[in-house]
Amino acid sequence: MSVIEITSANFESEVLQSDKPVLLDFWASWCMPCRMLSPVVDEVAKENSQYKVGKVNVDQQLDLAQKFGIRSIPTLVVFKNGKNVNSSVGVISKEDILALLR
Repeated sequence: MSVIEITSANFESEVLQSDKPVLLDFWASWCMPCRMLSPVVDEVAKENSQYKVGKVNVDQQLDLAQKFGIRSIPTLVVFKNGKNVNSSVGVISKEDILALLR
């Protein structure tokens, strides 16, 4: 499954109403750790169709970043049944990302 760009406009339908667990990657183009984590997040999306994976550009979607109290990036947030159930700040391994989703 490919990564979806999450915006304020599609947040409710893609994340809150999703029938699958959702992994959101809060990132910015100028953030070097975000660039390091991005290919790992892409790999998780490609290899695990049981999850939905989205990316939120904090510079373009400031309201979503503020809504979830994102103070450092990269931040990964997991939603299940429309609820924020897990999160992690900083670069983590693929195994740790998959553990967040379980």
